[in-house]
Amino acid sequence: MDTDFLPLRERIDALDQQLLDLLNQRARLAQEIGRLKHRLGLPVFRPEREREVIEKVQSANSGPLLDDGLAAVWREIMSACRALEARQLVAFLGPEGTYSEEAARRFFGSSGDFVACANLDEVFRKQLSGACAYAIVAIENSTEGAVARTLDLLLTHPVQICGEISLAIHHNLLRKHPGLDGISAVLAHPQALSQCRQWLDTHLPGVERRAVSSNAEGARLAAADERLAALAGEQAASLYGLHVAAAHIQDEVENRTRFIVLGPHGAKPTGHDRTSLILAVPNRAGAMVAMLKPLADHGVSMTRFESRPARSGGWEYVFYVDIEGHSEDSAVHAALEDLRDRCAFFKQLGSYPVWQD
Repeated sequence: MDTDFLPLRERIDALDQQLLDLLNQRARLAQEIGRLKHRLGLPVFRPEREREVIEKVQSANSGPLLDDGLAAVWREIMSACRALEARQLVAFLGPEGTYSEEAARRFFGSSGDFVACANLDEVFRKQLSGACAYAIVAIENSTEGAVARTLDLLLTHPVQICGEISLAIHHNLLRKHPGLDGISAVLAHPQALSQCRQWLDTHLPGVERRAVSSNAEGARLAAADERLAALAGEQAASLYGLHVAAAHIQDEVENRTRFIVLGPHGAKPTGHDRTSLILAVPNRAGAMVAMLKPLADHGVSMTRFESRPARSGGWEYVFYVDIEGHSEDSAVHAALEDLRDRCAFFKQLGSYPVWQD
């Protein structure tokens, strides 16, 4: 029976050798580009260039491979080639096995060097100090909304957003034993506990819900105590040797978290970009309408509007705003100039390519 497959397998082996030769040719070209970048003082990682490469590959695709599969393959190819130019340290909320780590690996590819941090404050410090070139942090969830600590740190730290990634989140109940009996506490990040509230109310009523710094930290603790369970992904189950006692228990099926990438440089326009801002207006009647008017006047669409207390002791608020387009686009540029004049506080966090699923 196996002899029927032999001719096809031999052809696949021959194609694999051709692919290997071509990939090494690409890698050598990437090394030459890396040397040029080093001589000219240019950054190794350019998110807009990587988006351009993926779009070209997808537009030339005639199948049967699907576009999202091709995007994943090419991200890994570019990651491996980028590692030959220079190793890029990326900070994420640890420990290992968090959704933040998964997002970092999907965005930068598995050839990156990833640094686990104990909390979001440390993630920001690593990037700002230069200890890590990049950092990735969750900013909002489709079920629970904004990640408050991320918003506060964006306000108070001089960071720059250069990319984003949206990740489907599937929470699993993990523990040392496969059943639900004998659980004294469920550990997870507060957002994960909220995202699984209905399931926990139904299946583990009365069981303590204990907030920890990350879902992976909950999995790490559950691995040391059979009375504890954690809410985390399958990667954490594998990493910490835990059973999936219940799979995909998030209350909303379409549960996604958006992560932003912080870096030492901005991104050039791609034609599919987003610009993030933090704004505040004087405390007077009509100030909010006046703040938003430049966007309407210049035909710029707003995709996100989030308010947070300014933490100044009064009742002032700051507003986190995402708009379509790049700051170098003429309409966006004009709108931003008008916004600067109207706002009591104006902070441009960056323009960057919209994530491609």
